[in-house]
This record gives sequence, C-alpha cells and structure tokens, in this order.
Amino acid sequence: MKQTIGGITLLVRDYDEALAYYCEKLGFDLLEDTALDDDKRWVLVAPPGSTGSPLLLAQAATPAQQASIGNQAGERVFLFLHTDEFWPAYRRMEAQGVQFLEEPRHEPYGWVVVFADCYGNKWDLLGPAAAENK
Repeated sequence: MKQTIGGITLLVRDYDEALAYYCEKLGFDLLEDTALDDDKRWVLVAPPGSTGSPLLLAQAATPAQQASIGNQAGERVFLFLHTDEFWPAYRRMEAQGVQFLEEPRHEPYGWVVVFADCYGNKWDLLGPAAAENK
C-alpha cells in the first residue's frame, strides 16, 4: 500500500492577500483556484518544481479558525521549505521583503534560516550542507 499526504491546510485571512504573498514574495506556483461557493475557494499553491504536498490556502470562516491564523503550530516552526540552492533562494526572498527572524546558520544537516510568513507562521528555509556561504 502506498500513501501520501495530499495537501496541508494553511489558514489565511484572505485568499487574494495570501496568494500575493505566496506567489509573488515566495515565488510559489498557483496550482488551482476554484470557486466552491460565494465565499469558499479551493486554492492550492506549491514551490516551483515541487513534488511534495501543496498548501491549501483556506480562508478562516469561524472565530476559532481566525484565532489560529499565524499560529498554527503554537509558535514553533510550522513548515519547512527545502531548496537545492540556499543562497540564491535566501537572497531572492530577502529582496522580496520576506521577514527573516535570524541570520542564516550552518547546521550538520545543512543551511537553515527561520522566516515568518505574512501571518506570522514560522518556516525554515533549508538548503544542502555543501552550499557555499555567500
């Protein structure tokens, strides 16, 4: 039996605000944007070339969902963005105004830097250990 995770829900305030951040600032691809009714859309985004699970951008509809925006992992790093070219990805994101919460650092598993998305969710940008420090 083969199984995969088909997607990860990310609560957002507004679909278009989230699309602007993920597609313009992070450079993600819009995979699908389908209206389900007057207020609900099926919006999938993923990093370019990704073969992993996409993000389902879900506009918060209840007070409990709205309260979770930006803190879906209880202030821990929530999502991990892997890249095969750490420094070009870091510099591109920095130029786009992505909010980094620390300086890049080298760990035994590779280069890493924590950033916050437009809602405050923490992410790791991760690259290979062999990446040069540029």
